[in-house]
Amino acid sequence: KMAAAAGAAAGLWSEVNRCGQNGDFARALKSVNKILQINKDDVIALQCKVVCLIQNGNFKEALGVINTHTKVLTSDVIAFEKAYCEYRLNRIESALKTIQSASQQTDKLKELYGQVLYRLERYDDCLAAYRDLIRNSQDEYEEERKTNLSAVVAAQSTWEKVVPEDLGLREATYELCYNSACALIGQGKLNEAMKKLQKAEELCRQSLSEDSDVTEEDIEAELAIIHGQMAYIMQLQGRTEDALQLYNQIIKLKPTDVGLLAVIANNIITINKDQNVFDSKKKVKLTNAEGVEHKLSKKQLQAIEFNKALLAMYTNQADQCRKLSASLQSQSPEHLLPVLIQAAQLCREKQHAKAVGLLQDFADQHPANAAEIKLTMAQLKIAQGSVTKACMILRSIEELQHKPGMVSALVTMYSHEEDIDSAIEVFTQAIQWYQQHQARTNHGCCVFQPKSPVHLSLIREAANFKLKHGRKKEAISDLEELWKQNPKDVHTLAQLISAYSLVDPEKAKVLSKHLPSSDTMSLKVDVDALENSHGATYVRKKAGKLTGDNQQKEQGQGEVKKKKKKKKGKLPKNYDPKVTPDPERWLPMRERSYYRGRKKGKKKDQVGKGTQGSTTTGSELDASRTASSPPTSPRPGSGAAVSAASNVIPPRHQKPAGAPATKKKQQQKKKKGAKGGW
Repeated sequence: KMAAAAGAAAGLWSEVNRCGQNGDFARALKSVNKILQINKDDVIALQCKVVCLIQNGNFKEALGVINTHTKVLTSDVIAFEKAYCEYRLNRIESALKTIQSASQQTDKLKELYGQVLYRLERYDDCLAAYRDLIRNSQDEYEEERKTNLSAVVAAQSTWEKVVPEDLGLREATYELCYNSACALIGQGKLNEAMKKLQKAEELCRQSLSEDSDVTEEDIEAELAIIHGQMAYIMQLQGRTEDALQLYNQIIKLKPTDVGLLAVIANNIITINKDQNVFDSKKKVKLTNAEGVEHKLSKKQLQAIEFNKALLAMYTNQADQCRKLSASLQSQSPEHLLPVLIQAAQLCREKQHAKAVGLLQDFADQHPANAAEIKLTMAQLKIAQGSVTKACMILRSIEELQHKPGMVSALVTMYSHEEDIDSAIEVFTQAIQWYQQHQARTNHGCCVFQPKSPVHLSLIREAANFKLKHGRKKEAISDLEELWKQNPKDVHTLAQLISAYSLVDPEKAKVLSKHLPSSDTMSLKVDVDALENSHGATYVRKKAGKLTGDNQQKEQGQGEVKKKKKKKKGKLPKNYDPKVTPDPERWLPMRERSYYRGRKKGKKKDQVGKGTQGSTTTGSELDASRTASSPPTSPRPGSGAAVSAASNVIPPRHQKPAGAPATKKKQQQKKKKGAKGGW
């Protein structure tokens, strides 16, 4: 039996060997399982089974076989296969431990170690690992190692803002060109990066077109990642329409890379901002695809989550926005954006005080980020109209107090509030900061040290501001300091003399002696060249015409000037020279002493404007009738006449004749109808 079993095993091993060479690992696995039925602890058979499962993509099952047979498959025997299965199952930390626990670091483990470090975003260690591999390896995979090395450099430039060193890699493949372009984007060299990407596209087309089995669709699919990076550069350059068009073209190709689709969808959302939110909602679904978290870096995933929170805010999903921003804050407590998003949501809900309180709490807990938070708080205060409080917040940012931009903003705001003293105080504090800073850098040296351009600029602005607001005495010290720094500055000297002329005229006279003479101030101008210039020719021609007119006037000065005849004013048609004009004729008729008011016309006053359908009589509208007047009989078809003037009803309040009778008839009809039995 043992001989028969050995013969069967030999035949099975031959089958395994043949299938392995042909790449038929599914069939090889069947043969290996039959061998294990003969001897379940056969180490080589177990190793072959693990390899077959890995080749078939069954990483979980392969890892299960390794963990089940730990006594036979020790770490020395199967360390690489175990680490590789963990790597493919995205158990990166476990893969790292497996590699580090191996007693012997083979070349295969070193290759995998580099990949694991890249996924963990430990770029410095990864760079060192690949350099060691390239230095100590000589095989057909050298080009792939160089590509991986360039990818690490690109990642450092993009995510860690490290200036990459020149590795001397020959960019002979489109992968190397692409990675080089990514490194240039990280440095902000967008035009150079675009040229690299165009070269990468050209190399990609050339290499893929050599294969007859590759279709145009396959080429476009491979170029999708290059085109995506081109669109990103366009977006950074402000060419959003071109970028959006290229992004949508890539999405229409339906690439299989979920990471690429997620990044493109996120970039489209950033272009849309608070517009076209329905399109953004569709694109968000692409960022939620399965496996995206394993394809992108931590910063990319974080950016996508930030944009989801902002989109929720723009679409008025307040609860969703708060939930996402709170989750982001718990993941990155020191990050600014989650808190800013929460504050923005509160502002949309008109809870400005709560938003300011939230920002203040964050600034107290994280002093390193307090400056940016306080700038946002100041902006909210300005939006509420509390400019003075905004100034107080800005002045509490110590590291920005002396910056020209901050000084300018504070002075403008205080000027708006007409608080000139506070504005001058801002200038004074900034100037003192530069003086103290200069004193520290001089290390107590007595040698005269010229002031920095920013320092001098602040002094000049302070002097101009004080002069503008009538603070001559305060401006004098600043102007003297400026003149001391540059005695040849005539403009500063003139300002100083002007300021002293109102405070100390004698001092102004003394300083005026330092002004240059008129001879030194004269400009050396070539008069002939100036007169022959185009502009001077035009002015000379125009002046010639004017001169000719003046000469004609001078010649005619001796002649008697003709007097212009005054036109007689027009007189009224009924003007009578014998009658004295009315002295009050210039006054309006109502203001003249003899005005007695308009006479009321008889017929006009008899026109009634009663309600529709009503009729009026002369007796109703004649105000001249009194109670003693005899009543007149009404006209046929009219209402009853009013007997006394005291009981006259205005026309608009009269009711049509016969209205009560009509109501009675209607009530009677209703009553008759009610008898019908409802």
